[in-house]
Amino acid sequence: MEETPTSPRKRPRGIYLLPNLFTTGAMFAGFYAIIAAIGGRYSDAALAVFVAGVLDGLDGRVARLTGTQSDFGVQYDSLSDLVSFGLAPALVMYTWSLSSLTEYGSLWGKIGWAAAFIYAACAAMRLARFNTQVGVADKRYFQGLASPAAAGLCMSFVWTIEKFDMSGLEVQFITPVIAVVAGLLMVSNVRYFSFKAWPTSDRVPFIWIPAALLVFVALAVDPARVLFGIAALYVLSGPVMTLWGLRRWREQRALRHSERSEE
Repeated sequence: MEETPTSPRKRPRGIYLLPNLFTTGAMFAGFYAIIAAIGGRYSDAALAVFVAGVLDGLDGRVARLTGTQSDFGVQYDSLSDLVSFGLAPALVMYTWSLSSLTEYGSLWGKIGWAAAFIYAACAAMRLARFNTQVGVADKRYFQGLASPAAAGLCMSFVWTIEKFDMSGLEVQFITPVIAVVAGLLMVSNVRYFSFKAWPTSDRVPFIWIPAALLVFVALAVDPARVLFGIAALYVLSGPVMTLWGLRRWREQRALRHSERSEE
């Protein structure tokens, strides 16, 4: 009797535990930030978002190092990012400062919650656009401000103001500007350097070691203001890099045009 060929063994369905544990931890940190903000512990809420950022940076690297990348992990990571870097910062800023605008009338109150919503909606659109550009976009750069960087700017601002023994009431007209600017930068075409493609080799220049040491010491002395300074410089680097790139493109275009006219 002729033997029928055996069908290939199906791979059992399941998910990879290790990288998804980091993703779950990042989402838990974002959820805790919301709970802490509701309880009035705004410094703890800001710190929790930074913890979420660290865990979010680790889950992808762990998945690549262990060969445990999956479509489920990609989608789960995006949902976690929406909670940790979209909803959590928006709700922290609203409970901390934006909600106080209601004391100036219903119009200002609407501006407060609208600013928070703009930030959250832009974070969602930023993540959706990023997922559609996987494998197509240049890995060296982000198109628009990454959601963890936008959350870092907003939360370091909250943390810094709290460290100055000030409340959100005293900066209630500055907070909506930061929320809206951070949100619009996420959905903009401004280019930002991506540290995912760095370093390109196992070796780096020696100067990076003392530079990293100085950053760690500064973070230990005053983490809130140092993080706010780093976040602000990174946010400003995008427009500067984009304008510089446009200037070089125009110069090269003018040079090519002059060369053609001389021929």
